[in-house]
Amino acid sequence: MPASLPRGSATTSAAVRPDAFFAPQRTSSERLPSAEVFTRNVVRGVLEVFAGVREAEQLARWTTEEVYRAVVVRAGLAARARSARRMPAPRDVHEIRSVHLSSPTDGVVEATVIASARTRTRAVALRIEGLDGRWRVTALALL
Repeated sequence: MPASLPRGSATTSAAVRPDAFFAPQRTSSERLPSAEVFTRNVVRGVLEVFAGVREAEQLARWTTEEVYRAVVVRAGLAARARSARRMPAPRDVHEIRSVHLSSPTDGVVEATVIASARTRTRAVALRIEGLDGRWRVTALALL
């Protein structure tokens, strides 16, 4: 019968941690759908959330918790500003003018997107990572 190892010994710390199995698992770019299509769709969704015509919860699946919280806060501020000015939510259709992608490593894409509506043109920068078999937005900046 093998002797049990004391806790914290070199052999037990080299073993795989049990909680690592449940952590988000990286996914290779080749096993993921098109990054450009995902980027176009998620940016359109984010802009609609900020405009007040889409619920932020619809983006929760495609963002990390940190990004989701930031989107919810910014959408709330935008809604309060519209309310203070007594403006309805604009029903603008955002046209994606350009998408530029850069992949610093496998399973990670950094993108800049130019989108325009009738009255305004915006730039969005984001980082998407392949986690658990799908793209997820891990950083987002509306410029």
